[in-house]
Formats: sequence, structure tokens, C-alpha cells
Amino acid sequence: MGLHLAGEQAADQLLENDPFALLIGMVLDQQVPLERAFSAPLALRERLGGELSVRGVAAIDPEQLAAAFSAKPALHRFPGAMAERVQRLAQLLEERFDGDAAAVWTSASDGTELLANVRSLPGFGEQKARIFVALLGKRLGVRPSGWERAAGSFGEPGSFASVADIDSPEALARVREHKRQMKLAAKALAQGSSAGGPIAKATRTRARRP
Repeated sequence: MGLHLAGEQAADQLLENDPFALLIGMVLDQQVPLERAFSAPLALRERLGGELSVRGVAAIDPEQLAAAFSAKPALHRFPGAMAERVQRLAQLLEERFDGDAAAVWTSASDGTELLANVRSLPGFGEQKARIFVALLGKRLGVRPSGWERAAGSFGEPGSFASVADIDSPEALARVREHKRQMKLAAKALAQGSSAGGPIAKATRTRARRP
């Protein structure tokens, strides 16, 4: 097991050892390459003076946090919005989990509660929450009763459908190919819908005939 997401040992070790860093990486994993998202917590820690704590991020001046995200190279394509989201994450962890990021999963009695805990966090929609449950189960051994069901298709062995399946460079390539195929399928579906499908095309063709 273990994590192979950031593409550099120090960043991956931080993700493995610091639950808050792992949650931050997961929040940032959208609209940027996953290596950039998951290496960002290490860079953020360095920009914040070598400390990355739930309490510290929750209490920091929002402009200071935004500046840390925006300094070149920016930690995300949308540094300001993501700085705000990460601070809201820290504040929720303070309020609901007493500042203990790991309590999001260690306090869950089963997979259903685990999914609900993750789903309640800022930046975690339904799909991302299920992916994170799968990541915990497949890569970190966090497996409360029913975790596979909570993870949905992402919990299936060897699905290579998400970051939960990345344990090597080869696995990363397979996950990327899966995502590429999914995007192509979605694009084709969208184009077919916008065109109205074959029946609509035939109707328009007949309507244009003299």
C-alpha cells in the first residue's frame, strides 16, 4: 500500500503521515494535474514557515493564506478560491472534529458514516467523497465495515478509475487512460445530445427537403 500521488518522495510521505495534508491534496485535485495537487501541501507547509496545522490554517489571515497559494509557482489554477476552500476545510475540522483531521475516518463506525463524514467537508462532492473512501481503504488500510459499498465502483479491485488505484507509475498511466476514455465518452454523449440524436437529425433532413 502507501501513496504515490505527488511524484516526489517527500510530498508523498507528508500525505501518508499528515491526514490534514492528504485532505488538502484531495481538495485541490481538480482542474490541475494530480501531481500538482498532491505536491501542493508540502509547498504550502514551506510557505507557511514549516508548519501545516488545522488550527493554524483555520486562524490565519485569509489574505496571508491566499498570498501563500498565489506565490509563483501558484499552488493551483485558482489559488484564491482554493485558499478559501482549504481554510473552510480547516475551520470545519476545528468545529466538528476538534481539529483532528484523521477523526474524519477514525471516528466512523462503518462505511456509511465514513462517507457522510467525508461528504460533509468543503470541496467534497459525492464522487470525490467516494473516491476518498476508496483511497483510504485501498492505499491506507482504513476499512470500516461497508467501506467498499460506500466507495461504490471506485472501491472495486483493479478498477483503475481514480487516484485510489495509483500505486506505481504504471498504475498512474492506466488511471489517466481510463479518465481519458471517460472524457471522450462524455464528449461524444454531449455532442449527440446537442445534435438531438439520429431521429432529430433525420427529422431536420426531411424538413429541409423541397
